[in-house]
Amino acid sequence: MTLFRLFLLACMLVIAGYTTVTIAYHGWGPVPVFFGDIAQMAWPGQFNLDFLCFLLLAGIWVSWRHRFRPAGLALGLVAVFGGMAFMSVYVLVQSLLTRGDIAALLLGPERAAAR
Repeated sequence: MTLFRLFLLACMLVIAGYTTVTIAYHGWGPVPVFFGDIAQMAWPGQFNLDFLCFLLLAGIWVSWRHRFRPAGLALGLVAVFGGMAFMSVYVLVQSLLTRGDIAALLLGPERAAAR
């Protein structure tokens, strides 16, 4: 679990640094670029579409983990729009809150306790 947490921390720091540099050089406007690449039907668009599906999966999982309660739905939306910047923090915090219990981490504490 320690290596996994270090991986999440590294992802968080790398994404934050890369995003900071990207915004400094290109401004804040990723949505038109993201969907523009998809509309061009080329490899960058294929990657973006694949990534979008992962974002949606992450959002659904976070919402499901919180039993689709309002806070869970809000966190799911943040997962979709926040990507790995959010997910690295979310999973790191949840791994600490669940004390490394992988069942509780993946299923949520309520579902894990009911097993």
